[in-house]
Amino acid sequence: MDGKEKQAGIKQEKATFAGGCFWCMVPPFENLKGVAGVVSGYTGGHTDNPTYEEICSGTTGHIEAVQITYDPAIISYNELLDVFWQQIDPTDAGGQFVDRGTQYKTAIFYHSDEQKALAQKSRDRLEKSKRFGTSIVTEIRRAGVFYRAEEYHQDYHNKDNFRYKMYRNNSGRDRFILKYWDK
Repeated sequence: MDGKEKQAGIKQEKATFAGGCFWCMVPPFENLKGVAGVVSGYTGGHTDNPTYEEICSGTTGHIEAVQITYDPAIISYNELLDVFWQQIDPTDAGGQFVDRGTQYKTAIFYHSDEQKALAQKSRDRLEKSKRFGTSIVTEIRRAGVFYRAEEYHQDYHNKDNFRYKMYRNNSGRDRFILKYWDK
């Protein structure tokens, strides 16, 4: 699996990131120039075709993630990594914000050796910056099968904007982002 696809003569690649609740990981990527699509789903586990309920039980080994299809001639993998890091708490091994459990941990799932190297350099650079005052625990793992989440999870922020905003505001994610990334 090399994460590269051809569509109408345009080279497209995939990037897969786990950053806690996938509802919150779609909006930062979906409108970036060069991003063709963002899908919410599950990856990294040992069960075929897991459901949301199974994922929530924490028994399948899957992590909520987003898979981004992008044109590397317009947006680089490094640019996507920069956006990813600014959406998460990379020091929390127990989940993200109010969402607790292994299904909400952070990870970068690489689709090529080049992505792996770039992800490692990016993580090392962030670690050396001492921005968070503690170690980065975000894993870098080989991408495997990605299962698309149920349709009601896709573009949830648009389907139920009020509930999404309430969840996001109460999750602590935005306060964390402001604290560590506000320029």
